[in-house]
Amino acid sequence: MNLLSTLLVVGYGLGTVLGISLENVCTVSHAERTLSDVNIVGLTFDNSSITAQAVYNFSTENQVFWPDAQGLNYCNITLAYSHNGIRGDRVLLEFWLPAPGSFKNRWLSTGGGGYSINHHEEHLPGGLIYGAVTGQTDGGFGGFNRTVDEVILLANGTIDHETLYMHGYKAHYEMSTIGKAFTRNFYRMSPRAKLFSYFQGCSEGGREAFSQVQRYPDEWDGAVIGAPAIRLAQQQVNLIFGAAVKRKLGHFPSPCEMNKITDLIIEACDSLDGRIDGVVSRTDLCMIHFDFDWTIGKQFECSTDLEKGTPLQSGKVSPETAMVARTIFKGLHSLDGKRAYIWPQLSAGFDSATAQYDAKNQYWKPTINSLGTQWVSKFLELKEDGTSSTADNATYDELIDWMRTGWQRYESVLQTTWPDLTPFESAGGKIIHFHGESDPAIPAGSSVHYHEAVRQVMYPHLSFEDSMEAINDWNRLYLVPGAGHCAPSNTQPNGSFPRTTLKTLIRWVENGIKPENLDAVILQGDNFGEHQQLCPWPSRPMWHNNGTRMECAFDQTSFETWTYNFDAYNLPLY
Repeated sequence: MNLLSTLLVVGYGLGTVLGISLENVCTVSHAERTLSDVNIVGLTFDNSSITAQAVYNFSTENQVFWPDAQGLNYCNITLAYSHNGIRGDRVLLEFWLPAPGSFKNRWLSTGGGGYSINHHEEHLPGGLIYGAVTGQTDGGFGGFNRTVDEVILLANGTIDHETLYMHGYKAHYEMSTIGKAFTRNFYRMSPRAKLFSYFQGCSEGGREAFSQVQRYPDEWDGAVIGAPAIRLAQQQVNLIFGAAVKRKLGHFPSPCEMNKITDLIIEACDSLDGRIDGVVSRTDLCMIHFDFDWTIGKQFECSTDLEKGTPLQSGKVSPETAMVARTIFKGLHSLDGKRAYIWPQLSAGFDSATAQYDAKNQYWKPTINSLGTQWVSKFLELKEDGTSSTADNATYDELIDWMRTGWQRYESVLQTTWPDLTPFESAGGKIIHFHGESDPAIPAGSSVHYHEAVRQVMYPHLSFEDSMEAINDWNRLYLVPGAGHCAPSNTQPNGSFPRTTLKTLIRWVENGIKPENLDAVILQGDNFGEHQQLCPWPSRPMWHNNGTRMECAFDQTSFETWTYNFDAYNLPLY
């Protein structure tokens, strides 16, 4: 009997035993033995699908969700399983397992983005550097490169509900259940040993993280949740709103003219936090003080782009363009003035309300965001070809009707806004929730609104101050000044980003070190490498002493700019 077999028989934890190499354990045979002890009712594993590959001296750098690391050794294992009784069903999993000496009794699930349930291995290194087995799933969509919109329909007019529910929450629950059992067996952990379980995701991955803590509170010790794409019924249709405004007002400004307005907003609102650094840290104060009329008459110019076929764009910001920007920022309202949804903060820009140039006819026309079009065509109109002529000419009220339809159809699966997280709190779970304040895709106000819904539902009898203290004891929201969608913003390069949030969560969960502020670092621009502290909601940053000292303070007036009454609906929108 060799050393490895002996250790397996006596039941030592491989992660704590010296002399057991990655080469010894990263084999198909060991993975097969490991999987043979994983028994989950309703699932059947395909042993012939197992692959195992040892990877040495892996490096990761220039990422925004974890710091640079070199010399990582891990085992890449893939496997497949099926659901009993479902014909043709096949789900792929991929695990990156740290070398035995680097394993720290941790599991990490990673999520996707857009309509993808994973990030094609891009996010798997983030767990390795903290000694966590890290996993991704293909959801059963036919491969890690397949997205749910490609497979959501069985035929025109027919939703594949198994695919829908797998994407909504089932696939990630199954992966964590399988992955944690596999991890315990792979390293031969003692039944008494604690395996800490985490989720890290942003955008769609953030929605997936919330889908887990809302439904499976005992499955998770903590989650890092960035810019979650919750409230999909409103969020995806909202991506079409900017084009609808331009059609309604009959004015189609060039991207250069719209970008000039964003630049002017940043210039005007930069100093409102007490520090001039090209970053709008107080979009709430910006909302109170900025006037779009100030942009009228300001000069703009963008050179010809031969590759894109766009002409020279120059001139002065027109009153009509200022009105377009003001109307978009106001957010979607019904014709009788009732609010249906919100737009990103002022400094976020108009990425989902851009325009394209018609070279043949020599004019600018609005583009329809592809995620919005796919939502309308595939998820609402149930059309296989993914086209939607109605999205090109939708009125405000039609957009609102689509929001209602999607909300009702997918409330239990994709809205992911269940506000009562009492079971997760009672289980001792911790959440660090962050959102780029200048996110142009998912409004930062979306995260604020959900966080506030959780506070109000869970602590209805406490005062404002006491309920804030109660929720911040286990669930903290941080707005990231200057940050865009799950990344730093190109228009505000001196904005910092929370790169080590998973490390902070691990310290909170495993050592009881609750973060007050959240560490963030500037990853580009003139102030590269500077560390800053993010304020926990509802406090906001304010700089003193010529921008050298920052404090987190509460301001009732600015707080109220983040509160919304979605009175276009007869039901509460969490």
